[in-house]
Amino acid sequence: MSRSTDSSRESRSDEELFNSKPELVSVNGMPYEKEYDEQFSSADEFLEAEILEEANHTINYRNCSWQKTAGLLFSEYICLAIMSFPWSYSILGLVPGLILTVFVALTVAYTGVIIADYVAAYPHITNVCDIGQHLFFGSNIVWYITAFAFLLNNVLIQALHVLTGAKYFNTVSDNSTVCSIVFAVVTLIICWLISLPRTFSSLSVVAYFSAATMFISVVLSMAFAGVQDHPNGFEKTHDPVVWRLWPKEGTTYVQGMSAFLNIVYTFVGQITYPSFIGQMKRPKDFKKALYIVTLCEVVTFSLAGAIVYVYVGNEYMIAPAFGSLTGNYKKIAFSFALPTVLFLGSLYSNVSSQFLFLHIFDKKSKHRNEHTIIGWGVWTGLNLFLWVIAFVIAEVIPFFSDLLSLMSSLFDCWFGFVFWGVAFFKLKRLYYAKRGEPKLSVLALFKRASLIGKLEIITNIGLIGAGLYILGPGLYASVDSIVLSYESHLYGSPFSCVSNAI
Repeated sequence: MSRSTDSSRESRSDEELFNSKPELVSVNGMPYEKEYDEQFSSADEFLEAEILEEANHTINYRNCSWQKTAGLLFSEYICLAIMSFPWSYSILGLVPGLILTVFVALTVAYTGVIIADYVAAYPHITNVCDIGQHLFFGSNIVWYITAFAFLLNNVLIQALHVLTGAKYFNTVSDNSTVCSIVFAVVTLIICWLISLPRTFSSLSVVAYFSAATMFISVVLSMAFAGVQDHPNGFEKTHDPVVWRLWPKEGTTYVQGMSAFLNIVYTFVGQITYPSFIGQMKRPKDFKKALYIVTLCEVVTFSLAGAIVYVYVGNEYMIAPAFGSLTGNYKKIAFSFALPTVLFLGSLYSNVSSQFLFLHIFDKKSKHRNEHTIIGWGVWTGLNLFLWVIAFVIAEVIPFFSDLLSLMSSLFDCWFGFVFWGVAFFKLKRLYYAKRGEPKLSVLALFKRASLIGKLEIITNIGLIGAGLYILGPGLYASVDSIVLSYESHLYGSPFSCVSNAI
């Protein structure tokens, strides 16, 4: 990248500077960047060439519109984890719970904008692993560590949906005879079949259906919580329904952190953003989808958490909150969530399988771009392999809320906060480098910035700090919560046939 400081460069607009030839990078040791630098003068030119190239393939990986991407985001966020918000509010109190909901949502939306800008600046980067390597020293070791975390995170989400699928079938069937492992296997097979389409564009219709049915489930849960005579479990104690604006006296750090991490987990889905953007026809339109989805999720999450919590109260709260409903109310509301239980895990399997598949076969391979027996064999095998691993994890770790918290601590600290704080500073340095200035320190960037720019720099330092905090004390709180729950015999045994119905 040129470092000249001639007057013509100084007079160019910010947008021209941003879209000019990108900084040289190496992604996973591939020679792709050299080809990119020699043939294309800007990020936009590279993107146009890639879209034209993909259009000639039977399987087109660059044909997703922002509307279809919005469907994928809706399916990712309008999900079963919403029904853990009432539990989080019961620990945190209604006011702190709502404040944290809005705060985390805005933080994730802001980092989403950073991701969109980053991929626009480096359009050859199409997944979070390439970004990890690009952010941290261009090291192949970083790429492999990020890839391991990326795949494990996604497999854990798949495992969560295997567990929840078995929980659903046990609940609606009032099962007392069929082994729960059978229901887990049924869930695995259905999810595996749903995950087989080769592109995100082809999944978008099912994604919208999944989000729509989950939204109906949430609305029904709020309505049923209000109209039922009493919450589930009331018959045993007859204690009055009590809800609180603030945390209950005696709430421990571990309890509060677990509740907060539940909220974080639901919002932090940035790990898939680069993959989604990498298949868009117009990556810059990703922000449209992001803004619409953020607005809808804040409203939905806040209302669901608050209304269900107020009608169920602290004493009868169960995660997911379907368990706080009685009789058929529970079965009906939970049934509308089934498409999400099956689809969202399939989406994460698809993301992981595409990541692996596109590294097994390069851009010129016919198995990547056309319908071949080898291509489809590898594709279906990858998906099945990931689902088998997820099934084993689901049977070894049969719990819900604490699994969410553990996932947040291990992965969301990086993929939700630290990465994007670092990416912000790399983009800033890229901007000034294209003006002919060498890499600037954070202090130098701060001195040059306007008041708003200074606030943004402080915000991104805060993002990095928040991520590291979640990794440290957050991980401690999650592990301690799991240990305490096991000591209290709240979990079943591995590979148990006992019903896990709510």
